Amino acid sequence: MSGDMIAQLIGVSKRYQTRWDIVNAIEEANLDVCQDDYVAIMGPSGSGKTTLLNLLGGIDRPSGGEVRLEGKRIDTLAERALLDIRRHKIGFVFQEARLLPSLTAIENVLLPTVFWSVRGGDENDRALELLDKVGLMRRAYHLVHELSGGEAQRVCIARALLTSPRLVLADEPTGNLDHATRADIIALIEQLLAARGGAVVIVTHDSEIAARAKRQFVMHEGRLIGAVQEKP
Repeated sequence: MSGDMIAQLIGVSKRYQTRWDIVNAIEEANLDVCQDDYVAIMGPSGSGKTTLLNLLGGIDRPSGGEVRLEGKRIDTLAERALLDIRRHKIGFVFQEARLLPSLTAIENVLLPTVFWSVRGGDENDRALELLDKVGLMRRAYHLVHELSGGEAQRVCIARALLTSPRLVLADEPTGNLDHATRADIIALIEQLLAARGGAVVIVTHDSEIAARAKRQFVMHEGRLIGAVQEKP
């Protein structure tokens, strides 16, 4: 790893109370994510991968341990402050693009600005720039149903980068795509990471995709197992 520390999980656990018992979804996970880091997390369904990503992104709160972003603890923040951090510091890319079908591609990219109390005049230009970078300038004013699955996922990536987040979290971002399109999407994420810095943590079932990351981890029954692979 190199560069400044962006995110940390320090002894993080997550427990859920069900009707019958307590489920230990995450057990004392430790993870450091630095600038220019590219981390892949693998593991079977139900092993805790998505829960770990949600904890790292402040979507969920841990039952124990600490979650830090840029050195500051975020798991103890009030929900409003946490929401502000998610809007400006963290970008999310999901397996399903989660675009609003009634909006155009550029309007979907601009969604993170909807609830800003103060908006500048350059968000539209920034959105167009990002759509150009993901190869969709000509599709900027097309509705969602006019886009292919790969194009919709590119819109999702552009949306995740609109606020220039330090940390991008991707949860099975290529799970619904064919092999060729999967490779294109991952190559795009890698190019954008190299161009803008920051860090990416990706959850995937695809060993080929995971092999492209700088570091690989495995989730097994709620435990994050150390780096399987580390590239310079």
